[in-house]
Amino acid sequence: MDLGLRDKTALVTGGSKGIGRAVALALAEEGCHLHLAARTQADLDAVKAEIGGRHNVSVTVHAVDLSNGDAVRALAADCGNLDILVNNAGAIPGGDLQAIDEPTWRAAWDLKVFGYINLSRAVYAQMKADGHGTIVNVIGLAGERPDAKYIAGSTGNAGLMHFTRALGGHAPADNIRVVAVNPGLVATDRMEFLLRKRATDSFGDAERWREFLTNLPFGRAATSEEVANAVVFLASPRASYISGTILTIDGGIASRAG
Repeated sequence: MDLGLRDKTALVTGGSKGIGRAVALALAEEGCHLHLAARTQADLDAVKAEIGGRHNVSVTVHAVDLSNGDAVRALAADCGNLDILVNNAGAIPGGDLQAIDEPTWRAAWDLKVFGYINLSRAVYAQMKADGHGTIVNVIGLAGERPDAKYIAGSTGNAGLMHFTRALGGHAPADNIRVVAVNPGLVATDRMEFLLRKRATDSFGDAERWREFLTNLPFGRAATSEEVANAVVFLASPRASYISGTILTIDGGIASRAG
């Protein structure tokens, strides 16, 4: 299926690794020109080279701290006119209320929660002036299945879910769509990092992190590519009547009883 994305321009944050990298590759395969943002220049350069070796699209990389509001606004200005924004950057640490102190909580939300909000604000204004655009937020399952051992992430994700629904409900008046995906466990370095933290807290042994994977649907975590496929569809004109919607990608975990 042609998704109608050829020669569109997209910004993907957190675009150097994991889900963000997979989204970038999937968009490039559809002929979409890219801006990729993340903290580390070397990681961005590696993804740019990978995409350049496979697809005939332009790729511009931006090494930027997305927890800084001024840097976010400068990034939006540097990217120019965008058709698509994929908010994906952010790594909220695991831990319960006592483990996540105020500075840690604020730093995590500055990147993911306020990073998404600030970049959406800046890009939305440009999209409104252009008369079209789509914003896709990659959030996380904890927003709908809160977990006291991931309390900062659960609370932040729930906020971003409501942000998506509120903005996405209004956005069609400006010919803009705002949607989101909620991935469950995805086989990335970040998944291992979080599960190691949980294994340390639960068992006193980080090496037991794989025990948390034993009861997953289909016997495995999702792949980054499976999440990326949904993101790219939602970003495309094929999803032109979808706004304010959050797609859960968890193999059915959120629908399990108990």
